Amino acid sequence: MVEYYLECITCGKKYKAEKGLYWCKDCGSIMGTLQIIYDYESLKKTIDRDSSFSERDSIVQFEELLPVRFSTDIDKFIGGTPLYKFKNKFGIENIMIKFDGISMSGSYKDRASIIAVNKALEEGYDTIFCASTGNAASSLALLSASTLLDTYIFVPSKIPRGKLVQLVAAGARIVPIESSYDQVFDISLDIGLKNNWYCRNSAVNPYLLEGKKTGAYEIIVQNNYEVPDYCIVAVGDGTVISSICKGFSEFYKLGLIEKIPKVLGAQAEGAATVKHVFENGKPYKPIIEDVDTVADSISVGNPRDVVKACTFMEKNGGYFTTVSDEEIIHAIGEMASETGIFSEPAGAATLACLKKLLSNGKIKSCDKVCLIVTGNGLKDVDALGELSNIRKYTVEEAYKLFEGVKYEV
Repeated sequence: MVEYYLECITCGKKYKAEKGLYWCKDCGSIMGTLQIIYDYESLKKTIDRDSSFSERDSIVQFEELLPVRFSTDIDKFIGGTPLYKFKNKFGIENIMIKFDGISMSGSYKDRASIIAVNKALEEGYDTIFCASTGNAASSLALLSASTLLDTYIFVPSKIPRGKLVQLVAAGARIVPIESSYDQVFDISLDIGLKNNWYCRNSAVNPYLLEGKKTGAYEIIVQNNYEVPDYCIVAVGDGTVISSICKGFSEFYKLGLIEKIPKVLGAQAEGAATVKHVFENGKPYKPIIEDVDTVADSISVGNPRDVVKACTFMEKNGGYFTTVSDEEIIHAIGEMASETGIFSEPAGAATLACLKKLLSNGKIKSCDKVCLIVTGNGLKDVDALGELSNIRKYTVEEAYKLFEGVKYEV
């Protein structure tokens, strides 16, 4: 296994990997989130463009850059999702869409869950747990199903039906709680750690980010190492955007790319806590807000990875933009009708963000842009509202509608 150590994002204290270590012992679970650091100079000697990676391979191909060894039956089916390329769409001459909606559970969270499952097995746990608004929950339930791990899932009781059904089908032990995601998170952590279960909670577990960073790797590899100018990703607790920044930065450190894309974070207007912390400036201090948005996957008022997200974004040079729920819903339909990609609300927030940045001139039509769509639209069809309200015809009306229409054979 590749050598690495863990480093506190706030105080810089270094730790050797040990069972049950999730955060800095001095700074705590939010200020002391840990990052994984590798010996990049040594890795440069064995990794190159020509022989290391393939456009179509799974997450397993990046094992040399990950802190775990893969051991389950489904590892080779995670990652390797398509990078769609379009010309002259949404006002952009060349646009790419990284679509993880066709992953095993239909979400980007599979990249993190497969790391968590393998790490739990590697460290000898028999039970794994997580708190989630839905995607991480369904991802963990499905990806752990083929193993001997018992899986406990803590979710808000208002979880979208599409995600709840996946949990039920996978046979996970579901704990729906009549509370917000942030409160459910705290409850799960209290119960899970007291029972010595492996924690798959986003931000708390530093290894999850390592799985998520592979999306950035794939964008570069699948685009023949040509680097986009901008990469837009939706932001909830901050882990995904941190991982994208880290993935691009690592490829740059390894000499595989000559520049790093500017990463832009899309947040809903009703749930923009990470943006608020970022704009308050350094030192980044977590805040807690009441949030409300149709995009449940990014509806987080107490983001656990906010310090890391802001720190990584500062180094990247990117920034955050907010979009309304109306813009998000419109973007779902526009993306599907223009590209055939059906996104859940959080993923479509990236297109809404792009449209806003185009309108105010921050992004130009000639810029090369990549949108990361993290979840399938079938995950949350109830969010579509009026988009799903179409007129219904009687049999007679249907025939009358096409009277006089001639078809060529």
